[in-house]
Amino acid sequence: MLREADAAIAAGADSCPLLMASRAEALLRLHRLVEADSALSNAVELEKSCPSCAETKFFGMVSGSYMYIVRAKVDMALGRFDDAVKAAEKSRQTDSSNLEVTILLDNVRLVAAARDEGNKFFNTGNYAEASTAYGEGLRHDPENPVLYCNRAACRWKLGQWERSIHDCNKTLGIQPDYRKALLTRAASYAKLERWAEAVRDYEDLRNKLPDNTEVAESLFHAQVALKTSRGEEVSNMKFGGEVEKITCKEQFQAAMSLPGELQF
Repeated sequence: MLREADAAIAAGADSCPLLMASRAEALLRLHRLVEADSALSNAVELEKSCPSCAETKFFGMVSGSYMYIVRAKVDMALGRFDDAVKAAEKSRQTDSSNLEVTILLDNVRLVAAARDEGNKFFNTGNYAEASTAYGEGLRHDPENPVLYCNRAACRWKLGQWERSIHDCNKTLGIQPDYRKALLTRAASYAKLERWAEAVRDYEDLRNKLPDNTEVAESLFHAQVALKTSRGEEVSNMKFGGEVEKITCKEQFQAAMSLPGELQF
């Protein structure tokens, strides 16, 4: 779909909002979420200059309704659940007789409700219930990176670090630059004393967040732990201008549990 849309745009059809929306949907399927969001914004601007375009039929669906459907899907993927519900409702208002639109609206509402319930449980410390709620949302939207990341946070809180890593991997497979998922995975690796993987993720975060002292400190402790696990000398390693010598496993664990290691 993306190839066809790009070819049409290259041929001079770049002023067609429906085509831009189709391109956005193709980008969404490829997990290129930011590009999809940008393409859809362009489609909306083009539609404003051509109000009659919204009444065009597209595979039996009113064009304006289709654009709202794509908007809802993109908003869902980016974690804008309330906006997704509003977009789906507008799609239903635009094309009330379309069964696909009705099904999408029901699905979006279910996912948004599951997210809200999960957040409520998480904020009150009920992490098992929150994990279940996010899982219910994933049943209706099985490729939602936000829900995977939220469930990973629950599993981290519950000490289910392998399962937390699994959900982080799912998140990052869909949205590679999702920093919260990268942080959760790094912290999970640290809890499992998988220091090489922890260092890798913290280094990635350090590159993305060069001014974040908590990430820098977590990276330092993971590097110390990795070197010590290999029997390497660490007494000359410094953080914040002070020498920190760690000589036993208990000191590793104390260092890795310092405040700021992981916050949600």
